Amino acid sequence: MDRDTEVPGDPGAEPPVTVPADADDDYDELSFFEENAAEAGLAWHGRPQVVRDEVAVASRRVVSALVWGDAAASLVLLHGGGQNAHTWDTVALALGEPLVAIDLPGHGHSSQPGGQDGLDLVRLADDVAVAVRRWAPEARAVVGMSLGGLVALALAARQPDLVRHLVLVDITPGVDRRKSASVTAFLSGPESFGSLEEMVERTIAFNPTRSESSLRRGVRHNAVRRADGRWTWRHQLGRSDGGGAQELADVDFSGGWDDLGRISAPITLVRGGRSPMVDDADVFELLRLRPDTRVEVVEGAGHSVQGDRPLELAALLRGVLDGG
Repeated sequence: MDRDTEVPGDPGAEPPVTVPADADDDYDELSFFEENAAEAGLAWHGRPQVVRDEVAVASRRVVSALVWGDAAASLVLLHGGGQNAHTWDTVALALGEPLVAIDLPGHGHSSQPGGQDGLDLVRLADDVAVAVRRWAPEARAVVGMSLGGLVALALAARQPDLVRHLVLVDITPGVDRRKSASVTAFLSGPESFGSLEEMVERTIAFNPTRSESSLRRGVRHNAVRRADGRWTWRHQLGRSDGGGAQELADVDFSGGWDDLGRISAPITLVRGGRSPMVDDADVFELLRLRPDTRVEVVEGAGHSVQGDRPLELAALLRGVLDGG
């Protein structure tokens, strides 16, 4: 696919700027899919058609994504804070659907978000909207996990033509400091590491529900080596020059409850059975505002349902696509 390098209405815009390219020449982000399939017990029929693409969203900024398949995308997938589009790889393999997994601004290969507040959901949703219109304008559902779910909610409330079914994965506007304590603690760690192994060890310690092999893949996709030889995360959360983890814990997302009242699209909430991020009070409030919401619990999954139980989540998303 061709990459956009110009901003509509801004013919004099400078070329877009993304995060630095990985310093390792041997890293091929599209070479891990067979590992994903083998670990999940999925049949392997050869490397799927996946391309890395990007779209300009403002002067010198881009949103990047993994575009699966060559047909019109049926799903949009938005990851959580500190993650990237590869968190959905096994789910995408299980579904076998044309879809787009987007790197949120400030994550993966996408540029830093615009404005002073990198956690402004409306600004993030505006950027995502440009990407969705480019790659998936007719998608049957937008799926957002954690921060991605809150962005999807803001998108649905403001540009309803892009969200025909909203799937929230282990998140509601009721998230607060207490519920997100584990995520905040992980993101508050060191900004750089002496090796990839150090990053893996820290990640394993904070993800007891995940296999070590999947965490190693996740770290490799989410790590970049700096000019000084040290390794750091691709995302901007927890950095001194980006939206810090403490800042994330202090953000009040409760305005999303008002957005829920403005959404007419069907809503599905998927909870991780072992996650503290969504509690019964959140579900009660969601059902009070939208009694037609479908609530599913994936037993054995922590907050990152797509990482802990990808096949179960894929089955639920298949039901959404099939209208079930």
